[in-house]
Amino acid sequence: MRRDSIFYKLFQQSPSLLFELLTNPPTDANEYRFDSVAVKEPKFEIDGVFLPPQSENPGVVYFCEVQFYKDERLYERVFAESYLYFYRNRDRFSNLHIVIIYPSRSLEQSEIRPYLSQLNSPQVNRIYLDELGDIRSLPVWVALMVLTTLEDEQATEEARYLLTRSQQSTPAPANRVIMELLTTIMVYKFEGKSQQEVEKMLGITLKETQVYREIKQEGIQEGEQRGLQREKSLVLRLLNRRVGELPQEVRSHVESLSLEQLENLGEALLDFTSMADLQTWLEAVES
Repeated sequence: MRRDSIFYKLFQQSPSLLFELLTNPPTDANEYRFDSVAVKEPKFEIDGVFLPPQSENPGVVYFCEVQFYKDERLYERVFAESYLYFYRNRDRFSNLHIVIIYPSRSLEQSEIRPYLSQLNSPQVNRIYLDELGDIRSLPVWVALMVLTTLEDEQATEEARYLLTRSQQSTPAPANRVIMELLTTIMVYKFEGKSQQEVEKMLGITLKETQVYREIKQEGIQEGEQRGLQREKSLVLRLLNRRVGELPQEVRSHVESLSLEQLENLGEALLDFTSMADLQTWLEAVES
């Protein structure tokens, strides 16, 4: 399941969603802008950066990391990239705050002793989605995040509930966005099922939604080129995390892959442990 792209869409549609997870959000949370940035030399890819309003200068910058697999060097990277970005943009910000989102505590880095001072700081929040409470009692945008963590049978039941709840209590434009994000989650979660099976599960007609056009038809995300660029950016970011910074020759090879090949690589890279694994996979594609 491509959770990075799902959370990217959630934060893109509702930047204030991050602050609904925090005990002490900024008073101007609704004015923050969401972005995804790269920090070079060494190159780091930051999942999400929430930039303060331009009227608040300098303001507090928020960094967000969504982590759905165990990474025993996560905190080394998160703190390094966040502080490096903060250092290089010091004049723009008065302070920084780091948020790490896990589906559960079981995926947290095992060795945390070197980072206890940071992790226990009020500037760092670790969010465990399975500890936020009953999904039906959560704000709908937060509930969509939790939906990505549920087992298939429960996910189907709660998705139907959230659809009904959104239709009854959310203005039409926002409801449309929520419906499409929700169906995006379910299509990714049940990608082995047919269109008719997913429609029946949710009680809707997917071909009437943007997500059906984006995921099930060849156009993918409102245009093949746009979808290719987004998938390419996501795969490169994940590869940098799994096997380290890519040599320019390898990076160029990855960038030349078709959309279908990039999607296949996005699934395969979860099993990579070294650059050699990536090179073996690329050689197999060419043969």
